[in-house]
Amino acid sequence: MAAEKIQVEVAYATPESQVILPVLVEAGSSLFDAVVHSGIVQQFPEIDPEVIPMGVFGKSVRKPKEQEVLEGERIELYRPLKIDPKAARANRAAKAKAKKALD
Repeated sequence: MAAEKIQVEVAYATPESQVILPVLVEAGSSLFDAVVHSGIVQQFPEIDPEVIPMGVFGKSVRKPKEQEVLEGERIELYRPLKIDPKAARANRAAKAKAKKALD
């Protein structure tokens, strides 16, 4: 008897593009398995499924090799932040303050 297949999505974005790949995987597959099966690494060779942070619908998953993916889930691959969000907010506030002082 053939294993049941489920439909999931694997998503990755760069500043230039966003890709969401539909993937059919066997029920019981892990998030990691779905990412590898998706072939996204062929489109984005910088992705290393062994170390890239993953999540489902915006919620980080600590152990993607152990978490089973469910029908309809979107697995997201996260790039490292270029700047800490607190530092970015402080930079914006400083620029706004400087601009206001010039006005």
